[in-house]
Amino acid sequence: MRMSFNPPSADLLFSLRHVAGLPNLLEAFPEADEQMQDAILNAAAEFTRNVIAPLNRIGDQKGATYANGRVTAAPGYADAYRQFAAGGWNSLAADPEYGGQGLPKALEVAVFEMVQAGSLAFGLCPMLTLAGIEALQKYGSDRQKALYLPKMISGEWTGTMNLTEPQAGSDLASITTMARPDGNGGWTLHGTKIYITWGDHDVTDNIVHLIIARTPDAPPGVKGISLFLTTTYAVDEDGKVGGRNDLRPGSIEHKLGIHASPTCVMLYEGAKAELVGEIGQGLPQMFTMMNAARLQVGVQGVAIAERAYQQALEFSRERRQGRSGFDGAPSAPIYDHPDVRKTLGLMKAKIEAGRGLCLSTAVAADLAIHATSEDLRAKAKRREEILTPIAKAWSTDMGVAVASSGVQVHGGMGFIEETGAAQHYRDARILPIYEGTNGIQAADLAGRKLGMENGLALVELVADIRATIPKLGADLWALSHRLEDGCAAMEKAGEWLVSKRGTPDAAAGATVFLQLCGDVCGGWMLAKGALADPGQRTALARLYGEQVLAGAPALADAAMQGAEDLTELELV
Repeated sequence: MRMSFNPPSADLLFSLRHVAGLPNLLEAFPEADEQMQDAILNAAAEFTRNVIAPLNRIGDQKGATYANGRVTAAPGYADAYRQFAAGGWNSLAADPEYGGQGLPKALEVAVFEMVQAGSLAFGLCPMLTLAGIEALQKYGSDRQKALYLPKMISGEWTGTMNLTEPQAGSDLASITTMARPDGNGGWTLHGTKIYITWGDHDVTDNIVHLIIARTPDAPPGVKGISLFLTTTYAVDEDGKVGGRNDLRPGSIEHKLGIHASPTCVMLYEGAKAELVGEIGQGLPQMFTMMNAARLQVGVQGVAIAERAYQQALEFSRERRQGRSGFDGAPSAPIYDHPDVRKTLGLMKAKIEAGRGLCLSTAVAADLAIHATSEDLRAKAKRREEILTPIAKAWSTDMGVAVASSGVQVHGGMGFIEETGAAQHYRDARILPIYEGTNGIQAADLAGRKLGMENGLALVELVADIRATIPKLGADLWALSHRLEDGCAAMEKAGEWLVSKRGTPDAAAGATVFLQLCGDVCGGWMLAKGALADPGQRTALARLYGEQVLAGAPALADAAMQGAEDLTELELV
């Protein structure tokens, strides 16, 4: 009863061109014209459909395995990854100086939505490699770039991000992993890291680990953290791979979902390493990698929602039960029950909203580097900064909700593993947790991002949303009012949070405020889509406006409730 997956290349191309603003990049990337966009997205869709998506079920059933200090990938995953690397999919947006194709990040993000929908567990491996590439491009020495980037960009080697420790979850100031000088200009690493995605495997012949650690004379707290690079197998100055380094996986976790992605406990037992960037700057340097991963995790939320939606839609058209709620026909497909169709419509609308949000964040990231003037680059950077936590948190919460709705559409069959709907729900549940929990994203938005340049990023965002409202015609008049109410709600709650910055009141309202911003930005994405392609997209935008955006004023009130009642709660 498992349904086939059809990668949404047409929807992605539409969103890139008409919602996210990809045409604004063509001056900087003239080669990335519509012909090339079509070729890349269609080829990625074919690869995902034929190579990656068929692995999703066996990856869930068999998973990665650990034995004798080594990790073996789930059946078929190593071969699929090698085909992925050989196809150049790891190099789309990377620097041509090191073997990359130099294309917009937005195109890379669009491709990776399809890859992640094919198999979240598969997509996690190259996703973290891409994040490592961004960090090394920005902070690596010339030698490090020349030695490691070509192998990572080609996909010959994969990358990991090592932050979390058993005693230090999100509190990175508490890490204890130690980097000690080796007397020869290098370092040795000593400590334990947990939850390291694809920390060990047999897919490539080497793995590049970026890891934060303390040095012996480092001050306490985050100012004492530095960034280091080590590899599973030693690498000489010519790039040749040698013997095993003094690091190993101690185990892999047994998880709710993403079973084919090995989540490792990594033991560093004197591993030879080298410093990346400057001593004491490890956390801001690592945030380059984390922010790249956060956007891609938001994309994962959209991807798993798309996979769950497609399966639920196909099931609803095949499953017959009762009379049609529209014309009374007997033995109707459940698609003809109004509640089921509304559920499916909201699933689709939220996916389009999240897709537009993530792709808009990627376009902003490209413009922050490549826009034609300093002012435009600065504005794009502010837009990237404010949208990143929203894209990560709102899209991943949406992914869980849509996957849950997918189970609901299946009814009892959704609770049975054979249909596959349950796997999407299980796989989706990690997304609001990793790369900084969604509560952390909300705190970042309501704290640092609202505080940037006296709130300029939010002012600009609301102004751009409002600029779309007068363009909405009679078919979307209700949506125009909902968007205006949403903008007013964002302004009201945002000003209140700024006034309460650093207090428990602001912390208590942060998550609701992020939901508010995501809901309103999602409505904006749907409005732009409806303007470009009236008809089906108009109906989706109206449905979203009345079922989601209508709640914006109430979310503003909830964000401003404060923390007083929390202090009075005695939860036992």
